[in-house]
Amino acid sequence: MSKINAAITAVGAYVPEDVLTNKMLEDMVETNDEWITSRTGIKERRILKDPNKGTSYLGIKAAENLIEKSGVDPQEIDLVLFGTVTPDMPVAATAAYVATQIGAVNAYSYDLQAACSSFLFGMSTASAYIESGRYRKVLLIGADKMSSIIDYKDRATCIIFGDGAGAVLFEPNHEGLGHQDELLRTDGIGREFLKIEAGGSLLPPSEETVRNNQHYVFQDGKTVFKFAVSNMADVSEKIMLRNQLSGDDVNWLVAHQANKRIIDATSKRMKLDDTKVLMNIQRYGNTTSATLPLLLSDYEKQLKKGDNLVFAAFGGGFTWGSIYFKWAYNS
Repeated sequence: MSKINAAITAVGAYVPEDVLTNKMLEDMVETNDEWITSRTGIKERRILKDPNKGTSYLGIKAAENLIEKSGVDPQEIDLVLFGTVTPDMPVAATAAYVATQIGAVNAYSYDLQAACSSFLFGMSTASAYIESGRYRKVLLIGADKMSSIIDYKDRATCIIFGDGAGAVLFEPNHEGLGHQDELLRTDGIGREFLKIEAGGSLLPPSEETVRNNQHYVFQDGKTVFKFAVSNMADVSEKIMLRNQLSGDDVNWLVAHQANKRIIDATSKRMKLDDTKVLMNIQRYGNTTSATLPLLLSDYEKQLKKGDNLVFAAFGGGFTWGSIYFKWAYNS
């Protein structure tokens, strides 16, 4: 019996209609379009403004887009993994609600949280389930309503993040396509540099924590940038060396869209031509768990069967890693 690889066989995505441009941010905080663009590469981001809709709405819409495009029967899905840092509510798994709403009534489901590496780590998890032979259809969704945890008076964070969702379907492949290798890492040294201080067991919600704005994202930008540049580039280079890949062998870099300078540093270490670097940060900003699947959705028609993809991400905690993947279909 041939080896089972976990391949991506379908992609879906969703972003809200409302756009928050750099020009609009100029009226909210002390900043300007040139400053934001030169430091991040971001021109605009999407915002889910409806206060009655949470991250589950984004995830459901992305999953429905995948189902509509691929024709997969939701009842055949075995497992739904939901990567997010902004679940609808504590305790109740957002994944369970999303699975029910899309008709995946025979699937079990759970949330996965590894900050901006959530989707990347979810790829590893989904691949392991498929390669075990236990499941045949695993739906991985990355979604975040970052606007719900951003202080729009904080210039350090409000210029970066946006809302969005993406979904991919993993299925068995016997042609050697799909998941090839991975190099995933964590380091608790990053705990204090990118976080939300309150709301957890260490500092439960109170009038004081709300008054002190401790339920919003805090980021030590310079420290996070330094670690992200070195670590994301390092694992991407290492996974190429381990698999004897040159820059010519890699067709596409699928990198977390946090900062254009971080992506550029990674592609430079990999010795990749700029034409091989997938980029949409200018349109969406950092959508956290959704950046990687949104890239796949935007560039799906350019991806060809057999293409070598290197995925890379870096997130709070710290969490980071790289995955080597062979694309399994032509659109």
